[in-house]
Amino acid sequence: MKWHNPVGLFTLLVLGLTVCTTSEHRNTFANDSTWALLPFEKVNDANPILQAGTGIFKCPILQQEVNWEEKDVFNPAAVVRNGAIYLFYRAEDTIGKYNGTSRIGLAISTDGVRFNRMFAPVLYPAEDFMKAYEWEGGIEDPRIIENETGTYMMTYTAYDGETARLCIASSTDLLNWVKHGLALKDKFINQWSKSGAIVGRQQGDKVIAEKISNKYWMYFGDTDLFVATSDDLIQWEPVLDETGNLKPVLKPRPGMFDSRLVESGPYALITEHGILLLYNGMNLDTGGDPNLPKGAYCSGQALFDLHDPTQVIDRMDNFFLRPDQPYETEGQVNQVCFIEGMIPFNGQWFLYYGTADSKIGVAVKEAESEKL
Repeated sequence: MKWHNPVGLFTLLVLGLTVCTTSEHRNTFANDSTWALLPFEKVNDANPILQAGTGIFKCPILQQEVNWEEKDVFNPAAVVRNGAIYLFYRAEDTIGKYNGTSRIGLAISTDGVRFNRMFAPVLYPAEDFMKAYEWEGGIEDPRIIENETGTYMMTYTAYDGETARLCIASSTDLLNWVKHGLALKDKFINQWSKSGAIVGRQQGDKVIAEKISNKYWMYFGDTDLFVATSDDLIQWEPVLDETGNLKPVLKPRPGMFDSRLVESGPYALITEHGILLLYNGMNLDTGGDPNLPKGAYCSGQALFDLHDPTQVIDRMDNFFLRPDQPYETEGQVNQVCFIEGMIPFNGQWFLYYGTADSKIGVAVKEAESEKL
């Protein structure tokens, strides 16, 4: 997809970077294993760092100008390029029969908190080979990793109004994106699939996709988690169980914060302990964590075997991020912290997340390079 030149830049002013957290958040860290990436602390003095905007662009399908981020912005991915943070976020308009069409916008920052956004989206439904899958629900929930040659690989969800399908796109400059189609094909072409987190390793302020046993690996799914492998980061083959169905590698747990579903967060990260996956968990209305609201989205961490990425080694008992701020507890969908973008930047880890499916927040952790 070609970049549409923005009509200008819109600066979102926020307050300074003052890190705050509640004692409740701190208590959830106490008994978790040393392999986990902790603690993350919300930047409450600045959050939400991005809200609905006023950007206008001409939709190539409707052939009319739309305020493409008027309704809400949420669920961002992030990557560092030339010392700046590129934040790719899901934005919705207010038209159409599916409560708004989603497109992917871009905002850029040099400090991780204050962002300038482009007025036009960088990835969106168009009159192309993906229209049947992307229109008119749209393009949702990006995740990004870089390959060894400097090409950026994006996984995203196409929604046609009935089925969500995991898709792949690539770019060499983060502005112009090429769609490569569906990640799952053949008998799985109509399988509900989303949230692709590709496995990589930190190299400075980059996270580079890395092969394990001569294959790239990707965790995906939003009820159980599944896994797929690839030779080129474009064509993917799901790992199947003995019955020929997708093989679950992480499941919800009764009575816990992730009792209803588990869903991939950012890329999965190779560490000295194994493959670290930050993920989203949803609480059941009945039979979940009684100390959390019904349907709350909180964040957990799991560790997979580096020699067999389908095997879980360990898993946090507690969430490490939960909705407790007004912009997280009330919005398009109440009680949501949904992690999706993470970067190493200036000696810290920045974790970006959607809040109540309406806005975007950030939490920060001091980097500990010896753990990775």
